[in-house]
Amino acid sequence: MSTSLKKVLEALSPSLLVGLVVTGAFFAFVAWDQSHWWQLKEDYSFGWLVPVFVAFVVYDRWARITEAARACAADGSARAVGFGAMLLKLAVWASIVGGAGMFLLGALYRAGAGTSQPSTLALTIGAVGLGVGAIFLNAPSAASVTPVRFWRDARLQLLAWFTFPLLVWLISAPMVSVVERELNLFLLRKVVAVVSFVFETLGLPIEQRGNVLLLPSGSVGVEDACSGIRSLTACLFAGSFLAAVFLEKWWKKILLVGSAMLLAFITNLGRGLFLTSWAYRNGADSIGGTVHDVAGYAVLGVTVLGLLCLLPLMNLGSEPEPVASAETKRE
Repeated sequence: MSTSLKKVLEALSPSLLVGLVVTGAFFAFVAWDQSHWWQLKEDYSFGWLVPVFVAFVVYDRWARITEAARACAADGSARAVGFGAMLLKLAVWASIVGGAGMFLLGALYRAGAGTSQPSTLALTIGAVGLGVGAIFLNAPSAASVTPVRFWRDARLQLLAWFTFPLLVWLISAPMVSVVERELNLFLLRKVVAVVSFVFETLGLPIEQRGNVLLLPSGSVGVEDACSGIRSLTACLFAGSFLAAVFLEKWWKKILLVGSAMLLAFITNLGRGLFLTSWAYRNGADSIGGTVHDVAGYAVLGVTVLGLLCLLPLMNLGSEPEPVASAETKRE
C-alpha cells in the first residue's frame, strides 16, 4: 500500500471513505448524463469545467475535510441533542428518501424516453440528495459527545465542506423547458424594454414591436441567445467557484454569488445597448457574426473581472490563518 493511500485511510474512517466513493460514483454517472447537454447546448458548455473544478475544490479543501472528520471522531465531539437532533435526522433522511426517489424517477424516465432535460435534472437532484445523506450518515462516530445546537453539529461542519462539490451540479444541469422558456422570455423583455427606453431618452427614433426593434437602418430582432441566460448560468458557476475557493464566511459567499448574477444581468444589458448602437450606426446586418460573438464573450469576461475585483473588498479585515511552525507540526 502506497504512503499516500495510507494517509487517506488514516485521515478518514472506512465508512466515510465508502460514502465518498459511492457519492463520487453517482456524480460520475451524472456527469456522463449531463455531458449530452454540455455538447448540445451552448448555454451549458461551461459544464465541461465542472468535474475539473469540483476535483480542484476537494483537493484544495482536503486538509480541512480530514480535520473535520477527526473532529467528528474525537472525544467530546459536538452533536445535536433533543429536538435539534430529531430535526437534523429528519432532514437527512428526507434528503436520502427524496434523493433516491428523484434518481429512480430520472433513471426510469431516461430509460423510457431517452436523454431529456427532465430526466437529467431529476438524476442531478437525486444525486445531490443521496450525496448529502451519504456524507452525513457515514461521518465518523465518537466515543463521547458534547451537546450543542444542531447547526454546530460536527457532522454538519464536515458536510459544509462539500457544499460546492455537491450543489454546483445543479447549475450545470439543464432547466426544465417550461422554466427555461419563461426565464428567457422575462430576460428578453427586460433587455428590449431597457434598450428602447435608453434610445428614446436620448432622442433617437426607435420603435419596439415585441422582441423586434425598428431602427432607421432596419429591424433588429432580439433572439433567445441575447436574453442573457447563457451568461447568467455561466457567471453563476464562476461566482460559485470563486466564492468556494476564496471566501470563508457564508454571507460573503452568498453575496458574491448574488453579485455574479447581478453583474451578468447588467453587462448583458450593456451588450444589448452596444449591439443596438452598432446596428443604428452601421446597419442592422452589421451586428451578425464576429461583432455579436465578441460582445457575448465580453459579457463573461467583464463579469468575471468584476467578481475578481470584488474579492479583495470582501476579504478586507479577514486575518490570514497563522502558519504552524516546524516544531508545532512535529508535535
